[in-house]
Amino acid sequence: QVQLVESGGGVVQAGGSLRLSCEASGRTLSRYGMGWFRQAPGKEREFVAAISWRSDSTDYADSVKGRFSISRDNANTGYLQMNSLKPEDTGVYYCAAARYSGSDAHTSSYDYWGRGTQVTVSS
Repeated sequence: QVQLVESGGGVVQAGGSLRLSCEASGRTLSRYGMGWFRQAPGKEREFVAAISWRSDSTDYADSVKGRFSISRDNANTGYLQMNSLKPEDTGVYYCAAARYSGSDAHTSSYDYWGRGTQVTVSS
């Protein structure tokens, strides 16, 4: 089993930045691709960014390209750097892990999910 815990959410003004972290426990993530998804009130969960298990490919939703950056610095921690935030970026952000995955944008591909961290961008 892999447990994922997100942190780094908060309230920020439009144009500001936040850095989300996703820390894993229970098993190393070295063989897992990681993804970030978000869910706004009344909307379905949507893809934000993903990084392959070898960290050799990334993918981003069109709405965040050029503003967000996904990375991982060791076997158990992933990051989502969010710059130039907009009010429409508001939502609960979830990290997810999938064994031996590429930079996958599909929620159904992921085996493990965190509980989420709230990001609120004020205008």
